[in-house]
Amino acid sequence: MFGLQSLRPLQHEAIRAALEGSDALVVMPTGGGKSLCFQLPPLITGKLTICVSPLIALMQDQCDGLRLLGYPAAAVHSNQTLSDREELRGLVARGELRLLLVAPERLFVGTFIDWLAQQPLGAIAIDEAHCISQWGHDFRPEYRRLSELRERFPDVPMHAYTATATKRVREDIQTQLSLCDPAVLIGTFDRPNLTYRVLPRQDLECQVAEAIKRHPDAASIVYCIARKDTELLASQLRQRGIAAAPYHAGLSAKTRSQVSADFRAERLHVIIATVAFGMGIDRGDVRLVVHAALPKSIEHYQQETGRAGRDGLPAECLLLYSAADAAKWRMIFERNAQELGSEPEVALAQLALLSQMQRFANGTRCRHRILSEHFDQDYPPPNCGACDVCLQELEAVDFAHITAQKILSAVARTGQRFGSSYVIDVLRGSKNEKALLRGHDQIPTFGLLQAVPSQRLGNYIDQLVDQGLLARSEGEYSVLTLTATSAAVLKGQQQAVLVAPKQELAARPSPRHERRSGSGSASGSASDRETADLSPPEQDLFSALRALRRTLAAELKLAPYMVFNDVTLEELATVRPRTAAQMLRVRGVGERKLDSFGKRFLQAIASHCDQHGLEFSDS
Repeated sequence: MFGLQSLRPLQHEAIRAALEGSDALVVMPTGGGKSLCFQLPPLITGKLTICVSPLIALMQDQCDGLRLLGYPAAAVHSNQTLSDREELRGLVARGELRLLLVAPERLFVGTFIDWLAQQPLGAIAIDEAHCISQWGHDFRPEYRRLSELRERFPDVPMHAYTATATKRVREDIQTQLSLCDPAVLIGTFDRPNLTYRVLPRQDLECQVAEAIKRHPDAASIVYCIARKDTELLASQLRQRGIAAAPYHAGLSAKTRSQVSADFRAERLHVIIATVAFGMGIDRGDVRLVVHAALPKSIEHYQQETGRAGRDGLPAECLLLYSAADAAKWRMIFERNAQELGSEPEVALAQLALLSQMQRFANGTRCRHRILSEHFDQDYPPPNCGACDVCLQELEAVDFAHITAQKILSAVARTGQRFGSSYVIDVLRGSKNEKALLRGHDQIPTFGLLQAVPSQRLGNYIDQLVDQGLLARSEGEYSVLTLTATSAAVLKGQQQAVLVAPKQELAARPSPRHERRSGSGSASGSASDRETADLSPPEQDLFSALRALRRTLAAELKLAPYMVFNDVTLEELATVRPRTAAQMLRVRGVGERKLDSFGKRFLQAIASHCDQHGLEFSDS
């Protein structure tokens, strides 16, 4: 049915836990195959699984895709009529459904939960389970009531699924859902097919436009903090000839729905959005995710960049940041705390997450390694071949050692009692009132680096912290202090190194096609994605198959990726099957899809092979 030859890591364990009737917490990266873990067991047990899902669009997409496979699935949501709901209850009563998706708030409306309690349930799955934790990056109050499910369904196995969860969040999920001796299955957080790049934001419009042009005819998502920023940037890109649309919560529901539908149907390739966009977007050919400003946590960054390359093919994740971004987030945190009356410890946790994100942006170690270690996982490879650091896209700063000595000296001479902002003010010779009152305008380091922009100095400080040459205390008001190795640098016994991004971005390399399997070297430009493994005739066939996919999807009113994803189309273009039996051996082609689409795809392949002299598959 699913067109799979094998299961991915941890899918076997998660499915087995479900079949054995155990509770489970399953943490897999975006695109890791979480959905199959709760979709397959009901087909084997013959019992109904309830899946709690946060978005109507996500539920509808899942149902559409499953029904295309012949899978008996349905969803309960607020857009349904009374007749729709009665028909659905009839399907459940007759035992004709295996998966029922429902929004968390819909569970507790009216008598729905009472009706559900009368059904012979096989399991309850909680998708996006991190939303239940106030320590998570996307806490949703409506998810808190899910703790009542264990009381109402004490004997029904419960499985929680999420793509991003630190140890603290994982423990909170287990506590909130009262999971009983759960199987805790944690996948590898690293996404080897993603290339991470971090650059100071200098000319946002130009930087984003250049990045989008590196990925022609593929999807791009650009994230901004504020709604007005999405509209401005979308307008600027359109003036450059790039079809782009803004998406944020302030737009009408009709507009948001249309933009989302156009993106899913591949009528629109570029979305400029706030974080209101993305959850549930399963378009496989998102080749670029740009953060036009610093995300507020590494968890948000991991979740949002995870929307790139869901099909396992190479994709680029570009972060453009400014020191002002962190200040903007702090202001938002304070405003939200006042409006929602949240506890002080929650605000402190948000600030700590923001500080971690700042350190990631300013770090000079392998970015795949930093992300893996953040989620408590080792990263053995010495070189990932897929980040700006390992690809040597950073270059040494002139007079780096002397600059580092001046920074360390400023920290020492101001008494190791201040944070980065104050030390930067001293180094740049800012005559603010506090510096003058403390007499720091008289110390030798005052104004020594006045020619260096504040943002660049902040980056240098973060690099020194990352190298262990400075320490930064935790908390709302972090303080810089010297470390055991600081003295060696100040005395010239140890050399300090500082780096900055190279200027030429367009010519930078990107991981090649074979990195979807986690191996291979990085060479070629980012725009080489489509041609890295395909010959020109094969590339033409791949493009023709994509066009056919769009035609079929439009006829069926489905998202194109539901027909076949890019991985399947590339294999079809490479293998070029002649018969239905040969096509069935291609990844992503199951019996149902073969019956529905096989004939037209085989005809398209045959026609292209005849026109271009390509050979068919021999096996």
